[in-house]
Amino acid sequence: MSTTTKQPHQQELLGHPVGLFILFFTEMWERFSYYGMRGILVLYMATSATAIDPGLGWSSKDAIWLYGWYTMLVYVASIPGGWIADKFLGQKKTVMLGGVLLCLGHGVLAIPQSWAFFTGLLLIVLGVGGLKPNISTMVGGLYKEGDIRRDSGFTIFYIGINIGAFIASITVGLVAYYYGWHYGFGLAGIGMLLGQAVFIWGQKFLKGVGEFTGGSQATEAERIASKRPLSKIEKDRVVVLLISFLIVVVFWGAFEQAGGLMNLYTDAKVDRYIGLSWLEEIPAAVFQSLNAGYIIIFGTAIGSFWIWWKKKGKESSSLFKMAIGTIIMGLGYVFMMFASQEASAETFGKAAMFWIFLAYLFHTIGELCTSPVSLSFITKLAPLKYASIMMGVYFAATGFGNKLAGAIGESSQLESYTGEMVVNKQDVLPYISKETFKIKNENNKVVEITEYPINEDKNFSIKSKVYPENGEVVFKDFETGKNLNPLFMLSQDEDSNTKELLATLIENNVSEADPYHAKLVFEKDKDKAQILENKGDGNDYGVSFVLEEEQSEQEYSTFMWLTIFTVAFGLLLLLFLKKLKKLTHGAEDNEHEMLEAEKFELANPDLNE
Repeated sequence: MSTTTKQPHQQELLGHPVGLFILFFTEMWERFSYYGMRGILVLYMATSATAIDPGLGWSSKDAIWLYGWYTMLVYVASIPGGWIADKFLGQKKTVMLGGVLLCLGHGVLAIPQSWAFFTGLLLIVLGVGGLKPNISTMVGGLYKEGDIRRDSGFTIFYIGINIGAFIASITVGLVAYYYGWHYGFGLAGIGMLLGQAVFIWGQKFLKGVGEFTGGSQATEAERIASKRPLSKIEKDRVVVLLISFLIVVVFWGAFEQAGGLMNLYTDAKVDRYIGLSWLEEIPAAVFQSLNAGYIIIFGTAIGSFWIWWKKKGKESSSLFKMAIGTIIMGLGYVFMMFASQEASAETFGKAAMFWIFLAYLFHTIGELCTSPVSLSFITKLAPLKYASIMMGVYFAATGFGNKLAGAIGESSQLESYTGEMVVNKQDVLPYISKETFKIKNENNKVVEITEYPINEDKNFSIKSKVYPENGEVVFKDFETGKNLNPLFMLSQDEDSNTKELLATLIENNVSEADPYHAKLVFEKDKDKAQILENKGDGNDYGVSFVLEEEQSEQEYSTFMWLTIFTVAFGLLLLLFLKKLKKLTHGAEDNEHEMLEAEKFELANPDLNE
């Protein structure tokens, strides 16, 4: 068949249907918007509300808590999104609706108001729920059953996801760093608008894919299929899919520390200084681009490796790839253990950047062996009438993995000890230094000044030695040895955990000769900071801190258990691999290279007219 006689939806590009690349660019820009926003979300929430570009002023623990819930709900919404597609609108129309909601969500998020922040997150949750499961199902609908190109097609699609994530992590992170958080959120929204435009333009290349299969539009064969109960083979395959979703929960529970724990760890404990004239320090959010960058570099190679491996007659089932991917991803946390050891080797120390590069490399290789394969696996095993719902359940499992990641990240952050400053501004000045930072002048322009932070209602910190003495906790300046106790008073209310501080120090045999350490963070009450006439009065400052040694130990333990659990889980899956493969009833046994005539027949031939 010559190219000139092919219908638009039958045309190929680089050996795949052109429709794949329409979905590729649509998803690329949708993921640009999602990962761009995600890369700065936790940092925005954890940034002081009194900064020049104020955040929400939440604690790291609370920021990770919301991050976990948000990323879970984003994917759990895929279940109703898949149900709506299967029962009412079809995949194509549901993707269109999801895209509209996403454009609105990101647009609202760019408004610097509290109501806009939570409204924007809600709209994004609904939008991703409509778009994410259905666009992935449409990719599977481009290929006929048994087409060996399906896995590599999903890998190409996955590369598109990560091109968007890579560009977003750098551009949105830098825009937020230089121009403000809400400009970053706004740039993410522009990306979503581009994705929606691509999807609308490319409809002619998606004919017969993702159409509505219910109601009056359904063919007779589809109506019969929708009413027929599942066969024994189909039931067994659904069981395998549900088991594979458990793998998904475990994988993403470990992997998704990237946006939470690893993001905060990179911000606080990784030496990001590069000393360029225009950029002295790499913003922590930019490191979120590593995963996506590695996928762009290695995605095709790893996809090709598995095709070559299968042609050699080696074990290459989807379950095998997912097990291997989980193990490799888990091993990436070994490098975070090394980073934690290096950072804690000296007081208030930091780890080298290359540990982060290595950790993300292993996480990415593991992801490439697991995630695109999982998407393809669902389109192979899911019954036609439940195709979108099963894809929705997959993304819901991803969501539960994200919530698990949030819970793990939250547990890695110790509860801060708190108190309040009890001296006036003049008593604090001998303990702090002038800093150069940006403020807005009377003309609302950003200018650089060198001043004591307390004079501008900014946060400041004092590094301290901490040890028990005569039944009291003593704080002394880390550099000068000056007594810091007169500066603040620890909270004594019933909800305070500061009563445990003395017991912890005594239990760990801490002494003046062998002290613990803490970075005492002084922050002005965010409501009082809004009263301009009180600017620089030095009043209403609270203090919070964690013990550096305990926090480092907690982070190291988290990285260690992530390694142990994921590797053990992957090995356990390999142990039961043969039994699980039997339940697929050979769904992957007859994959082959399609003949020219076969390539142009879409997965649902009744819709090709």
